Amino acid sequence: MDTTLLLKKLGDDILIIYIYVDDIIFGSTNKKLYDEFSKIMSTEFEMSLMGDLSYFLGFSIKQNEEGNFLSQSKYIKDILKKYEMDNAKPVNTLMSFSF
Repeated sequence: MDTTLLLKKLGDDILIIYIYVDDIIFGSTNKKLYDEFSKIMSTEFEMSLMGDLSYFLGFSIKQNEEGNFLSQSKYIKDILKKYEMDNAKPVNTLMSFSF
């Protein structure tokens, strides 16, 4: 059980809250729930709303009408650069197929 992930359901709507160290990420299927939570948190704590989530814990996040997409391409590029492998020649990895 993850004690940093909180869920609140009201009928068909849901409010999701994730706390990581000093960051908090939240979203809702209902704008009113989102706004109420944001207002409560802003009055209790010093916080700033950063807008839509685009990067978190090494994941790039893209949100559009087709869905939400996670990618670690930036994270991988940063690791390759750190170890001076960003100009290395890629090599195919052989893989056997069995069904």
